[in-house]
Amino acid sequence: MRPEYDIAVVGATGAVGETILELLDERNFPISDIHAVASNRSAGTRVSFGKKMLVVQDLDTFDFSPVDICLFSPGSAISKIFAPKAAAKGCIVIDNTSEFRYDDDIPLIVPEVNLDAISGYTKRNIIANPNCSTIQMVVALKPIYDAVGIDRINVCTYQAVSGTGKDGIEELAVQTANILNSKEISSQVYPKQIAFNCLPQIDVFQENGYTKEEMKMVWETQKIMNDSALLVNPTAVRVPVFYGHSEAVHIETREKITADEARELLKNAAGVRVIDNMIDGGYPTAVTDAANNDDCLVGRIREDISCPKGLDMWIVSDNVRKGAALNSVQIAEKLVEGGLHPKPVGARH
Repeated sequence: MRPEYDIAVVGATGAVGETILELLDERNFPISDIHAVASNRSAGTRVSFGKKMLVVQDLDTFDFSPVDICLFSPGSAISKIFAPKAAAKGCIVIDNTSEFRYDDDIPLIVPEVNLDAISGYTKRNIIANPNCSTIQMVVALKPIYDAVGIDRINVCTYQAVSGTGKDGIEELAVQTANILNSKEISSQVYPKQIAFNCLPQIDVFQENGYTKEEMKMVWETQKIMNDSALLVNPTAVRVPVFYGHSEAVHIETREKITADEARELLKNAAGVRVIDNMIDGGYPTAVTDAANNDDCLVGRIREDISCPKGLDMWIVSDNVRKGAALNSVQIAEKLVEGGLHPKPVGARH
């Protein structure tokens, strides 16, 4: 009989938290007990878990003592306070915010890419989940990196409003409806109109002119690949799409690789699906292929005509699933597969 685990999901009423609960049920995660946890504003409401409804518990008073694994997605400020509290109770925290990603003693994990680093969680009982746009890129690039090396990555992202959460989704929906009905619009979530528009800003600007979202991709890619010399040049754009991030990725490899060779590598890579036919529509898109899909989808694979060792590709993925919730659940699955022992029944610390 396989062990079962006491699981908590913090931020259970958010877009990512709801998807984590959905995936835990879909993937038949071995659960003895499960807790939906959120702020006191949401306490007492209900969220679905399979065929059951869970009563949301108040994070301020929640007891982490019996919990084996806690999947956090409540926002950085909340994780900063409560993730260490959960970890101190012997709970392994998988945090989906940016709070711990750059701490040297906390592993930043994408299971298909750097699972060997997961054992580092024992230092603080916390594992960080990377940024959604970073995850889909490194999953697709890892097989090529291992085969021929990569010196430089130039990436432009086209990121869905769900990356902002439910508020972003609602703002796009309301603005779109108002425009189509000749009504005035207002912008509260984004600095400019997002409906029928593209905004070349995600997060706040840094002193070097890049945004924080762009710099996240630089820092995280280097840490995940364990290569501080890997050059990453990102431009992050918010687009009027509900679910699914898209990326135009241009890489310079250390050794020459042809498009056919890269295509074969990717066809055999974990977590990757290739849709790459030189016909109308022979490529993946966020809406028609990525949404509600667990894979990173890759197309438009071609050799860069401007660079002898250049390779170009188009990568799409569901940012809420693989870019956040699924990656967190996969990390939990790997902990279980690695022999994690659940706490004794009734344990309190």
